[in-house]
Amino acid sequence: MAHSLLEVLSDVLLKESDLGEHWEEEGQEHPNDEIVVVLDEERSTDVISLDSSEPSLCSSPRPSKDLIAYEVMVNQRNIEDVCICCGDLQIHTQHPLFYGGMCIPCKDNFLESFFLYDEDGYQSFCTICCSGKILLTCENSSCNRCYCFECVDALVNPGSSAKFQAMSNWICFLCLPLTSENGLLRKRRKWRENLKDFYNQESQRPLEMYETMPAWKRKPIQVLSLFGDIEEELVKFGFLGNSPGNGRLKHLNDVSNVVRKDVEEWGPFDLIYGSTPPIGQISEHPPVWYFLQYYRVLQYGKPKMNSEQPFFWMFVDNLVLTKDDREIASRFFEIDPVTIYEVCDEMVKNAVLIWSNIPCIQSNNSTLSSDWDLSLLAQNIKRLNVFSLRPARLVNKCFISLREYFKCFSKDHIS
Repeated sequence: MAHSLLEVLSDVLLKESDLGEHWEEEGQEHPNDEIVVVLDEERSTDVISLDSSEPSLCSSPRPSKDLIAYEVMVNQRNIEDVCICCGDLQIHTQHPLFYGGMCIPCKDNFLESFFLYDEDGYQSFCTICCSGKILLTCENSSCNRCYCFECVDALVNPGSSAKFQAMSNWICFLCLPLTSENGLLRKRRKWRENLKDFYNQESQRPLEMYETMPAWKRKPIQVLSLFGDIEEELVKFGFLGNSPGNGRLKHLNDVSNVVRKDVEEWGPFDLIYGSTPPIGQISEHPPVWYFLQYYRVLQYGKPKMNSEQPFFWMFVDNLVLTKDDREIASRFFEIDPVTIYEVCDEMVKNAVLIWSNIPCIQSNNSTLSSDWDLSLLAQNIKRLNVFSLRPARLVNKCFISLREYFKCFSKDHIS
């Protein structure tokens, strides 16, 4: 009679203590060279030797999360040699947050999706595998992480996802102390440093990844906003409030007379934001002026070389820069822009180009790049006359990942 691997594994766990007592009663040592799986008598009386030279029915199983516990607990495989995202045995690197391996496809997916967030401020995908359909959300006020039912049941214990979902105040695996028992799911001691190193080593984009900050180290954010105002977006995600010390925003529309001394006196700043004017807005300066002035002020406000203090910048073009201007901007910023657009009734309502070192901008899924003629696209958007006069709304979700680095005062602002 054929049995599933999960049935076999369940019986192993139930029979393990009984076998040990039997060997002790008989005065025999526990055999180390062979693992024996005893099936339930009602199902079968067979005994399967896992190190037998006879071919196994599951000699080459397809990768599955359900097989992770079987490989570790029955086949005695080190969890670092199993991809904890999918169960594959072809390991490329180690998972940055939890003990366990990671295959190449799961590594690529992690890099693209880890810093993606929904409008509610939580991660869009599972913290472990960066996929999953049904997600558990951490109730810790300083945490935005989610975990899919599949990973929880496979790595902690079958049925754990339903148990955690029923709890009124569930705290996730990264927020719990290191000594917490969660089956095969164990967080790494220095997971924030590991996450930074992981992105630095595995990401193909030449952007520096700062180490995320534990909640008790996060300080209020200090922001300099040039030309485009992002106060509404920062308030929405809890970075700014009415009380003193709840973060600070300085907004400037004209920086023609701003010198280095001014910026140093106003700062230091944690985020410097800038943008070109929206499509259709009359301006006294050519579009490239906004980029050049932003870049100049950015150099004044950057922290000293080799500073480990998180510092972020973002420049948004509302499709008013020429192709030559965009190429110049890419050379100055040393990265290519990404495109984010908004669709309404199958028509592109608005679009922006973004240069930034904010982590979620590195995620391919956070952007919708295209080979469109951007000049033609800008003309169409202007002709439709439905574009937003607050283009920052297109990139507002990009600011959510800053909550990993700076103090957030309230989730009540999040719609």
